[in-house]
Amino acid sequence: MRAFFCIMKEGSMRGRVHSIESFGTVDGPGVRYVVFLQGCSMRCLYCHNPDTWEYDGGKWMTVEEILTGYDKVKNFLKNGGLTVTGGEPLLQIDFVLELMTEAKKRGIHTCIDTSGITFVKGNEKVRNKFDRLLEVTDLFMLDIKHIDEDAHKQLTAQSNGSILAFAEYLSEKGKDVWIRHVVVPGYTDKQEELERLGYFIGGIKNIKALDVLPYHTMGNVKYESMGKEAP
Repeated sequence: MRAFFCIMKEGSMRGRVHSIESFGTVDGPGVRYVVFLQGCSMRCLYCHNPDTWEYDGGKWMTVEEILTGYDKVKNFLKNGGLTVTGGEPLLQIDFVLELMTEAKKRGIHTCIDTSGITFVKGNEKVRNKFDRLLEVTDLFMLDIKHIDEDAHKQLTAQSNGSILAFAEYLSEKGKDVWIRHVVVPGYTDKQEELERLGYFIGGIKNIKALDVLPYHTMGNVKYESMGKEAP
């Protein structure tokens, strides 16, 4: 997996941001300020944001620039807060850690929408960063693409080992989590595999919601604009 580095400029960390949605209603509780970070190592066949894949896309933004944008609309974010998503946001974990830390100082509810693909349980340096991240993140939205290892590789071009390990890590830490699962006809709708997924999810503590999401083709126009064929 490619490493992703953030940069410091004039004392403030910067990360690559794909886009920002100032009135999100499906990215955590309440109305939220949603920051889409650039870069993703997965290649989900049903991905509707292929424009977030490349590591060198988007634009550089500082933590302060993002929080200044949040402050401008915070009066409209009823029962909400700040959600960081992607792409895969934790490819830029140092940037996300600083952003979540500063947000918590301002009393903002923080949420990260991630696949968990960057988690490495046996790497102490990585584990320490995740431990610090948990301290400043109120909720994790975790996408479990497929419970079967081979099927997951076919669907996403990546193993699901880190993802399932991350789910168990969140459970061990007692951290609030929303599970998301996209039902793709012919790929993720087999009864036996859904039962396996159900048993796995049943062992995770502190689950606050389970979102079963229908497959859609609304991202096809992005593939067309990028000159790619939608798989």
